[in-house]
Amino acid sequence: MSNKLMQAYQLLHEGILALSKAEEVGFRVDLDYINTTVDKLDNDLIQLEKSFKETKFYKHWCHSFGRQVNMNSDTQLRYFLYHVKRLKPPKLTENGEGSTDEYSLKALNIPELNQLVKIRKLKKIKDYLERFKREAVDGIIHPIFNLHLVKTYRSSSSNPNLQNVPSKDAFASDICRKALYPRKGHMLMEMDFKSIEVSIGVCYHKDPEMIKYLKNPKSDMHADVSKEIFLLDKFDKSISSHSILRKATKNGFVFPQFYGDYYKNCTKILCEWIKLPQSKWQRGEGMELDTKSFTIADHLISKGINSYFLFEKHIEKIERNFWENRFSVYREWKERNWNLYLKRGYIEFYTGFRCNGPMSFNDVNNYPIQGTSFHCLLWVFIQMDKIITENHLDTRLIGQIHDSIILDVRPEEKDYIKKVLRELSCERLPSHWDWIIVPLDVEIQEFPIDGSWSVKNS
Repeated sequence: MSNKLMQAYQLLHEGILALSKAEEVGFRVDLDYINTTVDKLDNDLIQLEKSFKETKFYKHWCHSFGRQVNMNSDTQLRYFLYHVKRLKPPKLTENGEGSTDEYSLKALNIPELNQLVKIRKLKKIKDYLERFKREAVDGIIHPIFNLHLVKTYRSSSSNPNLQNVPSKDAFASDICRKALYPRKGHMLMEMDFKSIEVSIGVCYHKDPEMIKYLKNPKSDMHADVSKEIFLLDKFDKSISSHSILRKATKNGFVFPQFYGDYYKNCTKILCEWIKLPQSKWQRGEGMELDTKSFTIADHLISKGINSYFLFEKHIEKIERNFWENRFSVYREWKERNWNLYLKRGYIEFYTGFRCNGPMSFNDVNNYPIQGTSFHCLLWVFIQMDKIITENHLDTRLIGQIHDSIILDVRPEEKDYIKKVLRELSCERLPSHWDWIIVPLDVEIQEFPIDGSWSVKNS
């Protein structure tokens, strides 16, 4: 067995042991809150479904499928929307079919579909809460964390799936996380790696332009790209509208481009953020900019872009510049990495792991970054577990979600735990793996003593 492969095995072995301790501790669950909330969700769903079933939209759906109509079926809904009603899909799935995700349903701008989105969201929230209740033992849930199921050698979770609890949807996140608590007299703490996949990606492709961004804390890649996309002469993220445009750029263009998306989908996502339709634009449309009398449509029209079609052409040019000029070394790495995979039939991670078998171009270039990013988190998780054990601390690791670690912290140990987490993540980790060539940073959130996972300390 090679030295790198042995190191990979050791990471998984120690990771499984550390995660098993976290499983044993678990989260305290407020069962009374769950019962009350589920009852309320049931009543809300009865009213919403009754109202939805009285619409012409639903009756047309029933006419198309007869007694077999199923409001929860994406297959039925997709066929009804894009074949029966012949609507143009706002977005396509990887298989080339019309999407029925929340973004696509909202983008169609049909009131009945907005009702259906709300119904589906409430059902999903109810399902999460019922899973918590079903899995609780003596008022505690013990989520399982697996290290052997994901192709990228990331973790997964089950019984219940803690990694699937809503986080980006503030409404759903608040309801679900309000059910979860630390041990009595303790507080929850969450440490999150900031842009870890961007940082680890740089360690692979070594694009000098991106290295400059990551090494200069005053630089802002998303703001720079946002200025190009929205044709802004100046950018100040302290202005509310500029902050939204930056988030739109980050989530609707930069990260999708890194993961292999292309300008057509990016245009759709960006227009969802800035609230502009897929048609010709009128003055006064879209999100407000500096004043209520000036909108994003007013601004873009003044720059010669007065329709979705022209904006899409503009984003196509931005994409070309993004890869041919701004991050050309990153693009060249992707092509070299793909050709190496075609020659060898596998890809290798810096952490000693190997992926083989059929993979797409995006898989080949995303798997090493995603897997290695998790291995950085896992290494910190393992070292934190060792420090807790060696120092006989009362704090406990209780979970891991994507790029974050969750702890059940004794309040008196809070400052020490925060100090150690930062030291492990930002100093000892880069020293442990010398291929980490850019600074790493973390964000640590505290929650109140005896407080739920939903309300962070200010």
